[in-house]
Amino acid sequence: KLEIPEGASRTILPGHLKPDLEKINDAVGQTLECGPRDIRDLPLFFGGKSAEREGYGRYDIEIIAEINHADRLSAEQLLNRAQALAAQGANVIDLGCSPGHRWNGIGDAVKRLCDEGLRVSVDSFDVNEVASACRSGAELVLSVNSSNRQQASDWDTEVVVIPDTPDDFRSFEETINVLEDAGVRHRLDPILEPIGCGFAVSLQRYADCRRRWPNARMMMGIGNITELTDVDSAGLNVVLLGICQELGIQSVLTTEVINWARSSVRECDRARRLVHYAQTNGRPPKRVEPSLVMLRDDRVTEYPTSVLDQMASEIRDKNIRLFVAGGCLHAVSAGVHVSAPEPFALMEALLASKVGDSIDRSHAFYLGVEMQKALIALTLSKQYDQDRALRWGLLTVEEESHRLLRDGASKSDQ
Repeated sequence: KLEIPEGASRTILPGHLKPDLEKINDAVGQTLECGPRDIRDLPLFFGGKSAEREGYGRYDIEIIAEINHADRLSAEQLLNRAQALAAQGANVIDLGCSPGHRWNGIGDAVKRLCDEGLRVSVDSFDVNEVASACRSGAELVLSVNSSNRQQASDWDTEVVVIPDTPDDFRSFEETINVLEDAGVRHRLDPILEPIGCGFAVSLQRYADCRRRWPNARMMMGIGNITELTDVDSAGLNVVLLGICQELGIQSVLTTEVINWARSSVRECDRARRLVHYAQTNGRPPKRVEPSLVMLRDDRVTEYPTSVLDQMASEIRDKNIRLFVAGGCLHAVSAGVHVSAPEPFALMEALLASKVGDSIDRSHAFYLGVEMQKALIALTLSKQYDQDRALRWGLLTVEEESHRLLRDGASKSDQ
């Protein structure tokens, strides 16, 4: 029976009991907690190195998520996609139209989304499409320049102002003046250009725009960087939203077309909270938001090989423990410690050891899966913990325990 000392303020159980914590709490009639699974994480658990996150989660940057070629989707496909983006963090769903092809059903599409409680914007230079969308509930028009600014007053809807060409500041200023004279609500987007095509200069234009119109609402379309750069999008999104945070740019337009940017909305949702926290607290955004550390892990802990040797000499059961240490994969069991740089060699060494004859088909399959995970962790400098999912930040998919004990039963059956 578990007895809790009188006067104890916290009762902490071993980390491996976490799956059964609710049952334990019910049994003892008190609220207990589990510590870390790994004893090396105790300093972090007790706050030795953990970051204070008071107030974390607030944000002031709005995410506008574009559905490209929305006119090509069925009504059901469009609704499903819009709801998915909203669930991932999008505040506004932007309906991207196809240039040169008028979408006669855009009004019905906008109304359907609005009826489902979604906020909608329209991305088109076709004034008929825009007018229909605005009548049906669209709250923002992307975009307005000298070609359609005269019609903007008819829509009674906020618009995004862009220059006729990215470097044409004069047309940008003229359109702003026309809209202000007409009383049209607007936000400014000087246009972010791709790397190699004027990226640095375009960033300067956002800073200049903020100085020129210090109280204006602004938007940054970030797809020209995330979609047109051969690199995973998460880091780019953090940097771009950091720029927006410091310049007071209240909204970003993003999309998820190219495969490496397929989680951009979720990344932006985390990034806006991270950069808001960093600016509010005047501290670098480090060790605050683990879900954006995806390819590698923020820290990796390994057992020294001497500890693995000692473990092999002291344990008595024939269960096989897998580890990553010193640039190799390691397998440890009773009286056995073998290592190799890759799974095939490790399995060969394990089969040749004194526990090799006890490895049946089910164990071999399990060990093969775990060794491959260990190799991925070794390759990418990630933390490997046997029978646990590798951490991929916001893309992590948790795993059910499949560890096989020597009697052939799975851990989940015990």
